[in-house]
Amino acid sequence: MALHSAGAVREKKQTMAELKLRRLTELNIRLREDLDRPRVKVSEACQSMINYTKTTKDFMVPSTWGQVDKRDDPYAPQQKNGFACCVIS
Repeated sequence: MALHSAGAVREKKQTMAELKLRRLTELNIRLREDLDRPRVKVSEACQSMINYTKTTKDFMVPSTWGQVDKRDDPYAPQQKNGFACCVIS
């Protein structure tokens, strides 16, 4: 019975080692993928954001960009031919 028990312990240790190796291998793969991801310097990203906010009209900030014609405002409620549709059940 002692041989059977020792064999089971050895097999369990081997299984645990294989599991640990598989987890480390998967972690290594994820870290390599992360390392290969293209990077942008923070200063470049900030400058890009500043340029975007200076050149892209935001209709929700009329104090900066001025009032917007209702036809050009994507946030204004749309009306077609003066009729509104309503479903009542």
